[in-house]
Amino acid sequence: MDYAVYVNLIKPLIDRLAALLLLIFLSPLILLTAILIALTLGTPVIFAQKRPGLQGKIFTIYKFRSMSDDRDSSGELLSDAARLKGVGKIVRSLSLDELPQLWNVLRGEMSFVGPRPLLVDYVELYNDEQKQRHNVKPGITGWAQINGRNAISWEKKFRYDVEYTRKISFWFDLKIIFLTILKVFKKEGISQEGNVTMEKFNGTN
Repeated sequence: MDYAVYVNLIKPLIDRLAALLLLIFLSPLILLTAILIALTLGTPVIFAQKRPGLQGKIFTIYKFRSMSDDRDSSGELLSDAARLKGVGKIVRSLSLDELPQLWNVLRGEMSFVGPRPLLVDYVELYNDEQKQRHNVKPGITGWAQINGRNAISWEKKFRYDVEYTRKISFWFDLKIIFLTILKVFKKEGISQEGNVTMEKFNGTN
């Protein structure tokens, strides 16, 4: 299949159709997750944040909240490790926090497979090669996610992201989705060693 036809026509069509069907099919699970988060972590249950997408265009990403607002005696938020507990920890370990991104896929802002959309602050820190991760839509899962997710270094993560933009195809996407499902069940690569998520990116030396 021609690269341009798949990326610009077939892939977006599959993404939106699949997102619509999953939003309908998974609506009971989405509702249950929202209720559990509201009862244990409070509101809002949805975490919204600006992220760079295709060609660096900024959009709002949606995720289920997984951390509490617990603060210390001076009013400062506790560490991520201290705030990620109970229901939030389960939501994160099962990747249920990613379910609201089906709405981003339906809107055409994201794809099921692609480089994960990172913080806006990181864009100016990318070198020329790393910037190529924005040549395709960001994804709910990606080549870097099934090769270590948060357990690998930023440099390796970006290499996998750029590799994906060059090898993108229907069969490659299908392989990544299948391996992602296995990773979710095995709960691999959720956090970086010594951290509950991923340390901040400060640029490549």
